[in-house]
Amino acid sequence: MTEYVPPKVWTWDKENGGAFASTNRPIAGATHEKALPRGEHKLQLHSLATPNGQKGTIMLEELLAAGHDAEYDAYLINIGKGDQFGSGFVEINPNSKIPAMIDFGPDKPIRLFESGSILVYLADKFDAFLSKDLAKRAETMNWLFWQMGSAPFVGGGFGHFYAYAPTKIEYAINRYAMESKRQLDVLDRQLAEHEYVSGSDYTIADMAIFPWYGGLVLGRAYNAAEFLDVGSYKNVMRWAQQVDAREPVKRGRCVNAASGPEDEHLYERHSAADVDKVLAVRKERGTV
Repeated sequence: MTEYVPPKVWTWDKENGGAFASTNRPIAGATHEKALPRGEHKLQLHSLATPNGQKGTIMLEELLAAGHDAEYDAYLINIGKGDQFGSGFVEINPNSKIPAMIDFGPDKPIRLFESGSILVYLADKFDAFLSKDLAKRAETMNWLFWQMGSAPFVGGGFGHFYAYAPTKIEYAINRYAMESKRQLDVLDRQLAEHEYVSGSDYTIADMAIFPWYGGLVLGRAYNAAEFLDVGSYKNVMRWAQQVDAREPVKRGRCVNAASGPEDEHLYERHSAADVDKVLAVRKERGTV
């Protein structure tokens, strides 16, 4: 491999290859005019069932299961087609990343972007899955922000170079595999002493961490379970299986799903019945 010598001034090469190259660009803002649809519920979610997208839908389904008035409409944002650069979506999230949400509550609409922000907002709004006790809340927030800061190394780092980059680069894969395994070890040590990530209670920290690290050890990410020897993280595996068995988690993972067989897709969600239909198919096939 010829050593790369960076130029004095970097310029954007539209033909840089790799997955998502057609939608990546070094500038912000909308590329086209496209208004967002709006359903009948106050909570309007615009997302995709990636690990980041699943956080919000798991939280919403957990709230509904707990008896809260958290009904919502969810609309698909197809990032492969550049939906995140539509004018309506950029108005909610100037960073053009999923998920984004609007709460059309009793006062003026509130926009929400960044998955962690959505989780904290919903937890505060419904007084659920985030303790009012200062110490417990702080510990949950510690782990929530750990996930927000750490996951880019797993997704944008390891996942990109191991699964999506046009060329396998040994240095890059080794660098991010090492960091991914270090993070799994951090989580494994914490879960050796606690049932859930931030203590004895299931919280928004679990909902944030599960789609990324739970999905990784359960073999749902990058076909990398064997490569990363995920079975050696026994405490993470125990926790991941425990969270994965929760019915609201199964339901949340269905929403805005756009991969797999067509009858397992759920491009939009407007009622519990929409999720029921897809979840029944997945349960029958054992793909939930």
